[in-house]
Amino acid sequence: MLLAPCIEWQFTEHANLADRVRAAAAAGYRAAEFHLWRDKDLPGIAAALAETGVGLTGVCVDPRRSIVDPAERAELVAAVRETIAATAPLGKPPLIVASGFKVDGMSEADHFANAVAALKEAAALAEAAGVTLLLEPLNTRLFAAMYLVSTRLGLDLVEAVGSPNLRLLYDVWHSACMGEDMAEVLAGRIHLVAHVQVADMDDRHEPGTGTLDWGRIMQTLTDLGYTGGIGLEYFPTLPMDQSLQLTRATLAV
Repeated sequence: MLLAPCIEWQFTEHANLADRVRAAAAAGYRAAEFHLWRDKDLPGIAAALAETGVGLTGVCVDPRRSIVDPAERAELVAAVRETIAATAPLGKPPLIVASGFKVDGMSEADHFANAVAALKEAAALAEAAGVTLLLEPLNTRLFAAMYLVSTRLGLDLVEAVGSPNLRLLYDVWHSACMGEDMAEVLAGRIHLVAHVQVADMDDRHEPGTGTLDWGRIMQTLTDLGYTGGIGLEYFPTLPMDQSLQLTRATLAV
């Protein structure tokens, strides 16, 4: 499986993301990912990607806007459109979408319907541009009022939208925070998952420093038929060479 360090949080001995791309390449990685883009030197990152051959496995739609609040829908669609255009020189990476917070007084049915409507508009833009959107469930530990904190609900939304350009980002750490059994929540639906991110419990550090059973996790992904990338979205506790060495050994990839 292709491993992609999160250069937002890793290789921080380098001040800018372009040099972090180069550092990831020097460490033997063919992919990387980061979060928001508006505060980044995109031409510099594009040059580093071209120089090294590194590809991006994820960039966040920026600014983040709600998929469930109709008052923010136009801003969400605009953010998707602008992010597609801005990241095209980076190789048209997958674009990560979070849900936004619940709307007070709104029913669950209306939350779901609004999310589907917003995501259909966003997915139409992605289809036209040849870009994949990744819908990411988060967790209530960090975001108490977040709407999408369930893998099953995220998969339900992807199915309801029905676009080949909208898929789920399954984050092992967020899912573990919610007490989910990944084999149960992903059973029969792994084809809707286009990316996986990893970090260990409890404190979101590198795999091998916490309590998760990574042998079981990786075997489950294999048994389900997952063949996509693995985003290393964690806060390192060790120097990066040691952190990545531990991660590779723990994930056995």
